[in-house]
Amino acid sequence: MKNLFLMSALVLGGLVSANAQSTVKSTINSMEAPKLSEKVGMSPIKKGNWMVGGAVGSLGYSFEGENFNINVMPKAGYFVTDGIALGLETGVGFQTVKGGDNVWNYTFMPFARYYFPEGASETGRFYGNGKLGISGASATAENNNETSFAFGVGLGYSHFVSRNVALEAEVGYNYSKSNASTATAQNGLGVAVGFQIFLGK
Repeated sequence: MKNLFLMSALVLGGLVSANAQSTVKSTINSMEAPKLSEKVGMSPIKKGNWMVGGAVGSLGYSFEGENFNINVMPKAGYFVTDGIALGLETGVGFQTVKGGDNVWNYTFMPFARYYFPEGASETGRFYGNGKLGISGASATAENNNETSFAFGVGLGYSHFVSRNVALEAEVGYNYSKSNASTATAQNGLGVAVGFQIFLGK
């Protein structure tokens, strides 16, 4: 009787184990790996679409002032034709000043973006940016909160993780210069990482 009970327990345990393994394998097989890219071709950058997003962080180093800066730059644009968008970029940032007070700054810049047909794939595209506008900074002993002329150019890559969302990386050159004789020019190379949401047909 004892042997019969032991044998029954072993058989039952084996059946439960086999069923559990089968269930786990079935669950794993039915799970889809998260998508890291989407084949979109030209559809997000067609005439009449909108793009909304921006750089979640921009790091840069000023050649002239030996300053470090970080910025957040939301933007919105409209595709006036296939692959070309016009829009507005705003921004707020923080800048360290060697031997002086740290500065908060802002920008207000219309921009144009062009997506290159060369080097394009179904999941991503290279683009060029150009922007021109004004910038300003919080008042310091050297700068009485004056606005300044500013422009920037950049080259980046958009990688589509879904039909409407792209992750972006961009390198560029930015310049701003106040009319005040005591103001310091802020110009140098920068790196930005951000995202865009594409809205349209």
